[in-house]
Amino acid sequence: MANSYKFFGKALATTAETTLITSAANETIIIKSIRVTNNTSNTPTVSMDVLDSSASTEFTIFNTKALTANNSEEFLSVPLVLEKSDVLKATISSTDSIHIGISYLSIT
Repeated sequence: MANSYKFFGKALATTAETTLITSAANETIIIKSIRVTNNTSNTPTVSMDVLDSSASTEFTIFNTKALTANNSEEFLSVPLVLEKSDVLKATISSTDSIHIGISYLSIT
């Protein structure tokens, strides 16, 4: 087993559901931090879901969490585990400039 600490960043400016990170078929991902930054003076909302591939079901992690204008916020207080082929997705309520930073451990 190999362990690698990684960072993934994504800028969102669309209201379409967007895939943030997908674990590979031979990988487990332990997400330590999801940092969300609102780069505008507006107050959009963000929702995050995990597609649990083993159950073929999507589960809501955060539902319409309001973002303060021109501010950053940590979304996790405990780690989030993605098993093989699971997908973390985000949806924002407007086309504002939102940056998402994810720090995680990849186990292969």
